[in-house]
Amino acid sequence: MRDTLLIAKREYLEQVRGKAFKLSTILIPVIFAALIGVAAFSTRNSGTGKRLAIADADFNFASRVAGQIANDRDAQATVEVVSPITPAHHAELVHMVDQKQIDGFLWIDRSSPNHVTAKYESRSSGDFITESRLQSALNHALVADRLIARGIAEKDVDSLTKSVDIGTMQVKNGQEVESSAVGSFWVAYAMSLLLTLSVMMYGMNVGRSIIQEKTSRIFEVMLSTVNPMDLLVGKLVGIGAVGFTQLAIWGAAGALFAGTAMAQSLLSSNGVSLSVSPVEIALFGVYFVLGYALYSTLFAGIAATCDTEQDFQQFAPLAAVPVWLSFGMISLILSNPNSIWSVLISFFPLCAPITMFLRLASQFPPAWQIAVSVGLMVLSVAVVMWFTSRIYRVGILMYGKRATLPEILRWLRYS
Repeated sequence: MRDTLLIAKREYLEQVRGKAFKLSTILIPVIFAALIGVAAFSTRNSGTGKRLAIADADFNFASRVAGQIANDRDAQATVEVVSPITPAHHAELVHMVDQKQIDGFLWIDRSSPNHVTAKYESRSSGDFITESRLQSALNHALVADRLIARGIAEKDVDSLTKSVDIGTMQVKNGQEVESSAVGSFWVAYAMSLLLTLSVMMYGMNVGRSIIQEKTSRIFEVMLSTVNPMDLLVGKLVGIGAVGFTQLAIWGAAGALFAGTAMAQSLLSSNGVSLSVSPVEIALFGVYFVLGYALYSTLFAGIAATCDTEQDFQQFAPLAAVPVWLSFGMISLILSNPNSIWSVLISFFPLCAPITMFLRLASQFPPAWQIAVSVGLMVLSVAVVMWFTSRIYRVGILMYGKRATLPEILRWLRYS
């Protein structure tokens, strides 16, 4: 135990005093804040300021569609009406798009009353936001046109077709509380991303540390006085403590920033409400410790079988596959947090740190499911630690020979 604590202290102080720790502690939040800011800015300004043309045989109908786009404050588009239309007009509009005189045009064909077709043509093939706005405007105009055709006064059409904004409430323990789907998404995404970043980054650090000491042959000196298991556990505890320290610094800084007027202004201007409960903070710590223990032990076992850092980097991405799987299911989990697939993936130990937090942000799962998830992770850590410790004892002293599966199985028997 004394040797384990000494090694943990050495690993912790060595990394905390290094420039990489200080730079990453400052730069990572800054980079992520910049990325979120760029994403928010690009989302808000995507599809804006377009020069569009609406082409239809009926001038009034085309004007109604154009008016819907022009009145959309988010679109900030300049819209012109082309009516009546002929094939020559279509060729002219294509030429205008090609010459960048307009960004695109909507060509509407209502020759058949029961089968209306429309095509949006532009230079970009991925402008789905403008396409969505045009589709909404076209459908609104079609509803208005059909109401007028059935004798509804044109002055009453706008009031009949006026859209309604839906507020969101969440029922918790029989009580209604205000909720924000956007806020829940960003809380879940930020905490899951933070967990992933810290767990994977410090897990990789464990692997790199083993590779560096293995290639420098320092292990041969250290193992003359230290038990291999004490050495492995000391590394895991020391580097894990570094990660926990960094998370604590980020958490304190985030809490201080959240209380400032600037943060409140940013959230209120975007209509987003963010909240994190003490239970979620406590579970974040639990899943960080277990997730780090699981992934760092895996990386330690992989590193013990490798001779160079290049070999380690080739195998390490395989351990990240569960992370990609977890983020690939983010939409399913947030929209259906209690579906069988969401529950099962939150029980899978390698995915649990991420997927359980996605469920927590959407709808707090039953306590027994959290207990099962944590219990399976504890069991997985114990099993992986058992295998890794046996591979580690032999692998750290093997040089110049690529480890194969039969070779690794022999190491398990030797141990």
